[in-house]
Amino acid sequence: MKKTITIILLTIIAATLVIMTSIPTTMAPADSNPAIVLSPNIPGDATFGPLPPNPTNEQKLLAIQGDFDIYSWNTFIALNWPPGPDGNGDPTRKIGQNGDNDTVWEHYRDVADVFLPGGATPSWNGPVSVPTQCKASYKPGMRILSQVGKTPTVLTDFSQPFNTGPLIDQNGNYTRYEILVNKPMFDYILANKLYSKAGQQAFKGEVQFPCGGPNGPEGAIMVKSSWKVISPADRARFHTQTVLVYSPASQNPKYPASCSTKLMGLVGLHIGHKTDSGAQWLWSTFEHVDNAPSEADIGSNNTLKPKTYNYYNPKCSTANCPPNKVPPRPWNPTKVSAFHSQVVRMNMFKGNEFAFQSAAARNADALQLLLGVNSKSVWRNYELISTMWPTNTGKCQAAPGDPLGTPAPNFLANTTLETYIQGMVPNVSSNCIECHNNATMTNARASDFTYILQRAQ
Repeated sequence: MKKTITIILLTIIAATLVIMTSIPTTMAPADSNPAIVLSPNIPGDATFGPLPPNPTNEQKLLAIQGDFDIYSWNTFIALNWPPGPDGNGDPTRKIGQNGDNDTVWEHYRDVADVFLPGGATPSWNGPVSVPTQCKASYKPGMRILSQVGKTPTVLTDFSQPFNTGPLIDQNGNYTRYEILVNKPMFDYILANKLYSKAGQQAFKGEVQFPCGGPNGPEGAIMVKSSWKVISPADRARFHTQTVLVYSPASQNPKYPASCSTKLMGLVGLHIGHKTDSGAQWLWSTFEHVDNAPSEADIGSNNTLKPKTYNYYNPKCSTANCPPNKVPPRPWNPTKVSAFHSQVVRMNMFKGNEFAFQSAAARNADALQLLLGVNSKSVWRNYELISTMWPTNTGKCQAAPGDPLGTPAPNFLANTTLETYIQGMVPNVSSNCIECHNNATMTNARASDFTYILQRAQ
């Protein structure tokens, strides 16, 4: 056991040293320091401020991580900005000015409406696919949450990455998920007919989604969100939507398809954006502040705050509620579960402390801005966990011999999206770039760091 731990630590140290020596010169400093701003404009890429005089490698990493985290917060603010009639952020309004608000990203196209039955051609403004069981309750504009994981099929919809299992909140309700794409990503799929198996088979080139640039429009963006059922009394703490929650029929365990109207609160938001400085995409992950305590919280004698977590019961002992345990089968999202997920945020940043330091500083800056709009803004309750970025990449293309781009930090997990694969074990624990590098189309050809093309019919 000690030998295994030593090997893991040496691997992490080696990876960190590679990061420190591979920070690209293409990340040229801007004329002024980047800053988090209240703006409806989605940044096309990160921008970079000057480095400290004679910086150490650690100082370089902290400075550049800070620039990427500023980019992530500016992306989060713009994506969650109130939309205008054209779907873009309305410059006459502000995020959270009325407490909560509709958002830009929620008007992107759900992947269920991109990859249609029979490989039919989708349309950006086309109709929403409404299951039979939902039609009586459906109203124009309503969203339908059907996934209990990030994957598309009935059997694997109940699992997160690596088929590990669903996430169940402290009230026994299953967490729901959705994946949406912005118009540049949709347009690329449409133009190349990648929405169907036949189109993918006929496609001759390499899948290369468009990149955003620091002075240009955004590139391809994927947004993955996670939601929990909440009570009306909790509206003030969450971004909420009243949606239709659909559960397809299952044979094991056996239950019929069902659909019901639920008030849902946003608990996780994962944003992938292909940019000039991120040929392997930039990965920004945000969570609700009440989701779960950290290992440091559990290991200290500090009073856990808040007293009520979305996915953790501080009154239950480790013996009775082991942390980050996959729920036992059978999994039935149509019923309230007696099992409640006991989630603890693991420390992924040992050796990469710059990631923790940068996120904490940027979260404080963003909070001040959001509270300046409205002290009761629901967006004050969301925090950046970190941004994963390739330290070794060319302009919108991988550096020769380094397809992953040597990511920093080494590991990154969202407790609502990668609950059971947190940690620091190479090739096992969550690493956005490493995982998505394995993504392919239905014909097993590489799909440019996205799994959604596997949904083609």
